[in-house]
Amino acid sequence: MSIRLLPPDLVDRIAAGEVVERPASAAKEILENALDAGAGRVAVAIRDGGRSLISVTDDGCGMTAEELSLAVERHATSKLPTGDLTHIDHFGFRGEALPSIGAVARLSIVSRPAGADAAWRIAVEGGVKSAPEPAAQPPGTRVEIRDLFFATPARLKFLKSPRTEAAHALDTVKRLAMAHPQVGFSFTDDGRERLSLPPEGGDLFDARLARLRAILGRDFAENAVAVDIDREGLRLTGYAGLPTFNVGTAQEQFLFVNGRPVRDRLLLGAVRGAYRDVLAHDRHPVLALFLTVDPEFVDVNVHPAKAEVRFRDPGLVRALIVSGLKAAIGGAMFRAADAAPAMLAAFRAEGTSPFPTHGFGGPARPANPRAQLDAAIAFQAPPHFAEAAALPGLSLPPGGAARGSGGDAPAATEEAFPLGQARAQVHETYVVAQTGDGIVIVDQHAAHERIVLEKIKAEIAASGVKRQVLLLPEVVELEEAAADRLLERAEDLAGMGLALERFGEDAVVVREIPAALGNADVRALVRDIADSLTEWGDASALSDRLDRLLATVACHGSVRAGRRLSVEEMNALLRQIETTPRGGQCNHGRPTYVELKLADIARLFGR
Repeated sequence: MSIRLLPPDLVDRIAAGEVVERPASAAKEILENALDAGAGRVAVAIRDGGRSLISVTDDGCGMTAEELSLAVERHATSKLPTGDLTHIDHFGFRGEALPSIGAVARLSIVSRPAGADAAWRIAVEGGVKSAPEPAAQPPGTRVEIRDLFFATPARLKFLKSPRTEAAHALDTVKRLAMAHPQVGFSFTDDGRERLSLPPEGGDLFDARLARLRAILGRDFAENAVAVDIDREGLRLTGYAGLPTFNVGTAQEQFLFVNGRPVRDRLLLGAVRGAYRDVLAHDRHPVLALFLTVDPEFVDVNVHPAKAEVRFRDPGLVRALIVSGLKAAIGGAMFRAADAAPAMLAAFRAEGTSPFPTHGFGGPARPANPRAQLDAAIAFQAPPHFAEAAALPGLSLPPGGAARGSGGDAPAATEEAFPLGQARAQVHETYVVAQTGDGIVIVDQHAAHERIVLEKIKAEIAASGVKRQVLLLPEVVELEEAAADRLLERAEDLAGMGLALERFGEDAVVVREIPAALGNADVRALVRDIADSLTEWGDASALSDRLDRLLATVACHGSVRAGRRLSVEEMNALLRQIETTPRGGQCNHGRPTYVELKLADIARLFGR
């Protein structure tokens, strides 16, 4: 069989198969060109899910007749002025996008530079280019893609229903709109406007929050915390939903690198790690995070559609995301998500922290922290509760007031504490407290579960994970690549209590495991960790097991529903919630308390 060069039209169709997977892919390429052209407004319209028509109109810088002719040639670009592939400042730079689309569809471009007397139009149909001709068009560019894949009919059978394809196209527009709040976007599907977003003003955080509110809804905006962290030339900004504001899939995690939407395993794994101990394993946070890095730090050309990226130092990126998210969530202290829909619109979980806040920082502390200790009256608690109560900085001495009915309630006023003063226990499960302007209802088991878990974690942080040496070291056979990945992370694994080393080319030997895991299946554990490193780029399998174990220990060591508490015990529980990190949700992401303002209660009674 002789070697020959492929004809240009076939090369373009092959390139189109890499770049244009579905109508949404074509729309994304054209939208990114519009943003690179400095557009202030972009209008997208589709018909028949994008099969019949994809139209993108912008008010960007426009193109001359000569530039139009070059724009539809392979490998032509205005976005690599120095020819340096390691320094990419624009979204698109691969010249095959427009000619590839033109090879499988009927493409037309009408463009007019600002200040030009007339516009010009060029068409490409099945790879055949026409000469530019005068046309009518305001300053900017309009790109129309008709009859997508007419030149490659086999691709049409892989497309989904028009409704599904339209949903993918709308999602593409939304993601780019999140990254560019200063640009106005609209989306029309079969003549019906599905999205209309005006340009947002103000500083970056305000504009971004307004745009996210318009796309993700008011509930997200009211139950999200700001993220802003810098480290070694990297900056992470955006908004992350509270753990109690969660969903059943990871589809509402929007991640961006230098303004480019990505679905990257490293980033998704870092998000998963940051929320690991505040969410159930089958629940996922809602967030929009924007990572800004030096272009030379990241390779955006490892995926044809640029959906994945590769970082020069992935460990630094992961650490930045985990620490940034944990700091943002921790800064919210015990803030819980709004529960209004579930409480007949009158009962709602307060969406803001009871502590006064300053800017985007965490809650301010009461003026006299010692008052919390003085007000938490000493009591003789059952073993688990008394043990867990001894959190750093909040020690409750044994003995003191006997368990009573409330006649010896603290003399301090409700205004002195964010969660007020205990007034009753309902069904031996919920503590009702009175605040200065409402009431708080606390799930006693969920709240104390979080207190116990944070105490255990603090002890581990102080003294490290306890290990047990295996009497007979366990040899685990793996693929050579999996063994290599494990050994690359051997130091991190050792920090979590798992000591292993190479044993031949395709195996590792495990000598120590975390003592807390007891008689764990070591081979299954190591294989799970190897799979986790492959899928997420981190050792989350071991962390997940440890976290689940700690959560189980905390659960069994906590005050149970059905146990009667004295007023002193209830007030001690309230005081500890106020000083416990992430006190607003239990270990499974559920709220530990809800707050009802007097205005909510008044509305319930029609006042």
